[in-house]
Amino acid sequence: QVKLVESGGGSVQAGGSLRLSCASSRSTYGSNCLAWFRQAPGKEREKVAHMHTYPGTPYYYADSVKGRFTISQEFAKKTIYLQMSSLKPEDTAMYYCAAIWESRGSGACAGEYNSWGQGTQVTVSS
Repeated sequence: QVKLVESGGGSVQAGGSLRLSCASSRSTYGSNCLAWFRQAPGKEREKVAHMHTYPGTPYYYADSVKGRFTISQEFAKKTIYLQMSSLKPEDTAMYYCAAIWESRGSGACAGEYNSWGQGTQVTVSS
């Protein structure tokens, strides 16, 4: 079973930045969907961003994070990143990385994810 391990969470003041990392036990080469989700207390889990590992495929960002967050990945390190800037208190949540391995193309990235990390907490104070 593939293991995903997030790191990089923490506490930051509003306007600050954090970079989350997600180390995968499996290579990210191939047709894979990679994503970041978040869940705040009392709220439903929401997708923050996703990408497909084929170059040139479109990225997805939730409206609430567009222009502030960037998803990326590094094949050599088998790591997925979420660069977060201009953080707001409403960004406070547990952040999870997720994947769909050997997906049927980039269109599958809007579907259900079946590989999850344990989460890393991000707290933004005003």
